Amino acid sequence: MAVEWVVAAGVVIGASAVSWAFSAWMTRRIETAVPINGRVVEVDGERFHYVDEGQGPALVMIHGLMGSSRNLTYALSGQLRGQFRVISVDRPGSGYSSRHNHTAADLPAQARQMAAFIKTLELDQPLVLGHSLGGAVALALALDHPHSVSGLILVAPLTHPQRMLPLVFLPLAVRPAWLRRWVSRTLTLPIGLLTKGSVVKGVFAPDAAPPDFATRGGGLLGMRPENFFAASTEINRVNDHLPDMVKRYPLLTLPIGLIYGARDNVLDFQKHGQGLASKVPGLKLQVVEDRGHMLPITATERVVALVEQIAKRAGPARSAAVLQPSFAMAGK
Repeated sequence: MAVEWVVAAGVVIGASAVSWAFSAWMTRRIETAVPINGRVVEVDGERFHYVDEGQGPALVMIHGLMGSSRNLTYALSGQLRGQFRVISVDRPGSGYSSRHNHTAADLPAQARQMAAFIKTLELDQPLVLGHSLGGAVALALALDHPHSVSGLILVAPLTHPQRMLPLVFLPLAVRPAWLRRWVSRTLTLPIGLLTKGSVVKGVFAPDAAPPDFATRGGGLLGMRPENFFAASTEINRVNDHLPDMVKRYPLLTLPIGLIYGARDNVLDFQKHGQGLASKVPGLKLQVVEDRGHMLPITATERVVALVEQIAKRAGPARSAAVLQPSFAMAGK
């Protein structure tokens, strides 16, 4: 029996070593196919990768789970950079941004990091667009750091705790950190290569994914071991603070735009969209018929129109916020 255990352990170790080496090789190939395409800045010890385009009022765009800034630059930034300075950022641990082992991955931590990123770039009070999990980060930013944002555009955002993961993200449900690390280093890429078509199809459904989404849209980047580990860590922490955020939604007073696809298979627009709209005074939910979760790519014009609407509403509020200290000083 002891010999059998030794043999079994040797097989597992050998297979893990082969998978580890294969994953490292494939990671280099992915990064060659989808290289860094923006700038890098250090914020609180982490490397933030972002793409900065256009001129005008600042608009920070935050992508979703297992995504990258390329998800949003694919179609959105090209239509927005004529009116806005569009900053599309890789969230920590995603794309080419780092997340060290000691760095927290919960929503308040990500909001703090985004507030520090905004301060580092001296963006004052930008508009913030958040897609999917990026929408939850944007909401945490507005709740915890209200002076860092003038208005929100929430595109298919996660807004409430979700007991069950969407089917397409079930492989991320690895709880022990040591197992998560082993899976990310050994199994993520081999399995990802076999299932990438079904994963992309599931995220976009019922819409068809663009044929170049893997490269131009950054889809391949999410398959890398570090990105898988970061996303799995996030998904295991995401419900920790959402219940408290839900209680504070009625306190939100800044301009907010909210849009979902009626056939979103990742986040239900009734639970997350109507649920948020029912708690924020005056918030109107827009629903795009026959569209799924990836609205920045599949319903770009509707998202652009919503950004423009919120920008008009946020402009006077931003001016008032800038003028307020002067009036206060004059009063003294």
